[in-house]
Amino acid sequence: MAESSDEDCPDLVSSDTTPARKIPVTIITGYLGAGKTTLLNYILTEQHNKKIAVILNEFGSGSAVESSMAMGQTGELYEEWLELRNGCLCCSVKDSGIQAIEKLMEKKGRFDYILLETTGLADPGPIASIFWLDEELGCDIYLDGIVTVVDAKYALNQMLEEKADKVINESVRQVALADLVLLNKVDLVDKDVLMQTDDHIRKINTLAEVMHTVKAKVDLQKILDLHAYDATKEISDFKVVEKFQSQYCHLDSSVVSVTFQVLGSIPSSDLDSYIQDIIWEKSVCNSSGDAMEVIRMKGELSVAGEARRVLVQAVNELYDREVTTPWESPSKRKCTLVFIGRNLDEAILKQKFVELGNFEEN
Repeated sequence: MAESSDEDCPDLVSSDTTPARKIPVTIITGYLGAGKTTLLNYILTEQHNKKIAVILNEFGSGSAVESSMAMGQTGELYEEWLELRNGCLCCSVKDSGIQAIEKLMEKKGRFDYILLETTGLADPGPIASIFWLDEELGCDIYLDGIVTVVDAKYALNQMLEEKADKVINESVRQVALADLVLLNKVDLVDKDVLMQTDDHIRKINTLAEVMHTVKAKVDLQKILDLHAYDATKEISDFKVVEKFQSQYCHLDSSVVSVTFQVLGSIPSSDLDSYIQDIIWEKSVCNSSGDAMEVIRMKGELSVAGEARRVLVQAVNELYDREVTTPWESPSKRKCTLVFIGRNLDEAILKQKFVELGNFEEN
């Protein structure tokens, strides 16, 4: 038998080069008793032709209260993997989240969507950060959006509750980070209370769509596949901001949304400095001398030297930028920024943006 040579042609090995489809993750959050578990049970029992994996995240304070609520309709507690008749998978996780996903990914191929329910007292920001920019998980899954369920009967009191040491309460933070708000149990309140609650939610978060529901029943197409962090989805968000900003955006000591728009382009390095001062250093104060605290930020910007739009997003202290679609013409180039947070001052945010960027209109 002839000896093999380095110059011999190697044997061809067949391989499947089809890229694996990334699995979307939707975080479902909301205050205690708002209707999160009712929403999940509704989703799991509907015939939607999706194999959905549900994680009930019981990590953190409040888990003892909600563990008794994390039941299926027949009374089973999702402590281990439970496969339902419509193909959905459920489990209960008493951990920080990463371990849950690692275990979940071992079942890859058996589902095509992940729903993660937080506890009623959880801040969804850190949880969202795991799936948004985590390099190890990013190749398999992506953050599709945050859905916040709000109790129409008790939401106003919950959102207006003052915490010690000026901490933002859980209900407000959950609304502020939402990409979609389900204002649930609307059948239990009168029209005036419903309008006040709806208005307060929109004052906090102008970017999120607000849907009124009874028993958390909603068209699933409105919840799944939001693509809230997808650059191709962002332009429509700013139309929502323009619709509500004159009615709701004003300086307030509570959490609100503010937005501004400037014609022209900003240098890339100045944009990073601006975001760093506000998001990381928290060195920008309002007219009363209070430091501005940003919970969520989105922007569609014209960056000098870049022919395409630049999408910027921030969740708490995480910041990301992505190049998207081309500008139609130089005259169309502009910068639009939306901030959701506390002690926000639109005039100062805009002034600093123009000054720091040495902004010049086209």
